Amino acid sequence: MAGGHLKYRHLGRKSSHRQALLRNLVTSLFTHESITTTWPKAKEAQRLADKVITMAKKNTNASRLQAERVFFQPSLILPTLFTTIRERYLSRPGGYTRVLRIEPRNRNNDQAPTAILELVDGPRDMRFAMTAKTLVRERATEGGVREITARNVQKVTRFRDGGMEELERTVRTVEAEAWKAVEEEEEEEKKEKDHNKKR
Repeated sequence: MAGGHLKYRHLGRKSSHRQALLRNLVTSLFTHESITTTWPKAKEAQRLADKVITMAKKNTNASRLQAERVFFQPSLILPTLFTTIRERYLSRPGGYTRVLRIEPRNRNNDQAPTAILELVDGPRDMRFAMTAKTLVRERATEGGVREITARNVQKVTRFRDGGMEELERTVRTVEAEAWKAVEEEEEEEKKEKDHNKKR
């Protein structure tokens, strides 16, 4: 059926292979909290991961059995899913994962569109770190914090427990790293000048 609307991406695999691939991706996501894969795989794995987190939020015997069927190693992942991750997303109404497009990796020279699939509000939340770096840069300029950055701050801290305090801690850490990098650069320039004078 040419041009027909697909309900899901087939990913060039038969059904059993596709399900195994998605189960593997979701298992890796809950193990590492962030994975890098191709963009179509990330979008399909995102759908399954959000469903699994919704099951964890229900926290019934039936939802535990359903979630257990998704993972290849349920004994390792279910305890964290039904405790840490469940508590993290209790107040969030949806959108537990995020897909960020990145530059294609030169894997086998195919230049496939690549993406990062990550759990929102986790310790490896890339948008949180990027917002902290942007705040440091914009606070250093005379213009102050732009409107779009203020909206991003509100987005990344809205459902996170102690979000603003954690963001300010991250900003202070980034500032300290930036000052350290500037000092090291000045020190290297000074050594280079001294070395050139001796010649």
